[in-house]
Amino acid sequence: MTEASSGLEPDRVKESPKARQKPHGPGGTPDPTCPVQPVQSSSSGHTSYLVTGYAQARQALGDPRLSKDTAAFFADKGSRRRLHPAVAQNMLASDPPQHTRLRKLVTKAFTTGAVAALRPFIGQVTDALLDQWPAHGRVDVIANLAMPLPVTVICELLGVPEADRPDIKRWSADLFTAGRPERIDAASHKIAEYMTSLIVEKRNRPDNALLDHLISVRDGKDQLSEQELVSLAVLLLVAGHETTTNFIGNALLALLQQPADLERLRRDPDLVPGTLDELLRYSSPVGTATFRYTTEPLTLGGVKIPADAPIQVAIGTANRDPERFAFPDQLDLSRNASGHLAFGHGIHRCIGAPLARAEAELALHAILARFPEIRLAVPPEQLVWQPTRLVHGLAALPVLVQGLSDN
Repeated sequence: MTEASSGLEPDRVKESPKARQKPHGPGGTPDPTCPVQPVQSSSSGHTSYLVTGYAQARQALGDPRLSKDTAAFFADKGSRRRLHPAVAQNMLASDPPQHTRLRKLVTKAFTTGAVAALRPFIGQVTDALLDQWPAHGRVDVIANLAMPLPVTVICELLGVPEADRPDIKRWSADLFTAGRPERIDAASHKIAEYMTSLIVEKRNRPDNALLDHLISVRDGKDQLSEQELVSLAVLLLVAGHETTTNFIGNALLALLQQPADLERLRRDPDLVPGTLDELLRYSSPVGTATFRYTTEPLTLGGVKIPADAPIQVAIGTANRDPERFAFPDQLDLSRNASGHLAFGHGIHRCIGAPLARAEAELALHAILARFPEIRLAVPPEQLVWQPTRLVHGLAALPVLVQGLSDN
């Protein structure tokens, strides 16, 4: 569903400096400002290519010569990972025509019209969560809004019982734990096994949830294999909230650091929808796109890349390319930030982008309306970010609030 939702992740690397120039400096030495950098894995010694320039990132995300078929790539490479097949071989880790067929089955659930029908429910969930905030005091926005809001919405869409949702949150969080492959692998089995059992239960007691629609496709027209059914369910469940959690947290943090903009949006909430693209560009909820590799030799950003080479697209860095966005390190809510890559680009662009935007918009609306005195509870440098390069989001966002009743 999003560019951050594949379980297969190559070795962690540091993003290079913002890249904009020639691949090599004087005398053929590497140029650290090049938009495409070869990066050697410290563990395997293999070379991948890190893409940090906007133009090059956009090209890579849409180039059919870059494959996302991770099963084919790792088939003869002796991977030691033990991810559940439903996680390792999901829709994001596939190419056309398989990807086209699978994506078509779920697209209708996330159209602008379908999301518009969900807005009242999203608003109700948001209000119910904010009702539990203290009228005056400290609260963690991630734990008490940014995470439970999208989890509740996607679980409701899929028909996941409320009692099971805490387990879903925990397993999903484990899937994005950096440096702990055994924990990621274990979580992949837990969540896949859960969805397998839920599918069995829904076959016996169907309702009108999205998961029931997918089951009917599998059992009726037979367009889905059983593994594809489980895989789609897992992908929708995980991807349906992870990006949005980071979107809400990152956006609110950016606004809290610019009180004048925060106050302007509070006074005129109709401005909020128009700021979402700039908030996404400024602090992308996805740090690095999911795994790709070249199927043939190609040139990207002036760099010749051989076939069978892993490509890592640094979405967050590309969104701050000064050749695409002037003064990119400044949050400018009047900027036209359309074309940002926070939701990806090309055939793998996030299906759930309309839903994520609606959830973030309604969450920001409600926070600004009900807690006009909201402010950070700690200095920004003390905030803890998730230790993974795939997603870009806060582990917690502690704030101090003062509700309208205290004014």
